[in-house]
Amino acid sequence: MNDGLEIKAYLTSCAELTEAALKQSLPAGWDMPGRLREAMLYSLEAGGKRLRPALVLSAAEAVSGQKSAFDAALPVGCAVEYIHTYSLIHDDLPAMDNDDFRRGKPTNHKVFGEAMAILAGDALLTHAFHLIARAGRSGTVCAEAALAIVEDLSRLAGAPGMVGGQAADMLGEQGMTSIGELEYIHLHKTSDLIVFSVTAGGRIGGASAVQLELLAKYGRNIGLAFQIQDDILDLIGDEMKLGKKTNSDVQQNKVTYPYLIGIEASMAQVERLTQEAKSAVLEAGFAKPDRLLEIADYLVRRDH
Repeated sequence: MNDGLEIKAYLTSCAELTEAALKQSLPAGWDMPGRLREAMLYSLEAGGKRLRPALVLSAAEAVSGQKSAFDAALPVGCAVEYIHTYSLIHDDLPAMDNDDFRRGKPTNHKVFGEAMAILAGDALLTHAFHLIARAGRSGTVCAEAALAIVEDLSRLAGAPGMVGGQAADMLGEQGMTSIGELEYIHLHKTSDLIVFSVTAGGRIGGASAVQLELLAKYGRNIGLAFQIQDDILDLIGDEMKLGKKTNSDVQQNKVTYPYLIGIEASMAQVERLTQEAKSAVLEAGFAKPDRLLEIADYLVRRDH
């Protein structure tokens, strides 16, 4: 990889495809309160890196060797963005992380109130499964793959996955002292949805069972590295690039990797996890592994 411009352009193109698909993903004819629709779209269309959809697309392309796999992968990419967006709305609530800004804009509950923000999150969550089911019913994704993807998402976004990680994070605020407890939170709160993204793309691309396991290993490692990098950026990042205030973890007395092992050791951990993720991709023998390898490197070097 060169100076990173190529992978940035690739991720931008994936984000643009996702944005276009998201605009078509919530049926205009559905009868619902206008305020609810407005709250859903406020957060859904707030931008962001769209990393998880990009991973769905990239994994489908890596396994199949065909960029045409993007067409089948896009509905699932939208679904994971719905799940991610709902989780951010709920995480920002006063009862959770109590954040006033997200991506440089007031958080959902600051604009629409807590009750409507909760309902918008609920609606986004449930609509994600509709998108996957519709893709399976229409033949965009083969029915067997769609069923497996729904099963994966319900687990990895649910109690043994992302929701469980968030619960552990809240409980951990009562007195977390070990790196093992912190790793559990990161693996489930952050990594599991990334694991879902790459394995869903793999299923769409026709991955074997062994390849799916290696994709899951890749996802776990880059997800953990991604979260540790977030913790690092909270200390040394640029507020303008991040779109939120830095040192929020310190102010909230949150236990992070830098808090437990220091910034230098945390940076070394990010590097080690990234190399292990790339090794898993190379071991899998994918038809076109380059984008997954480049994304892993890009995440280590990101500044926002």
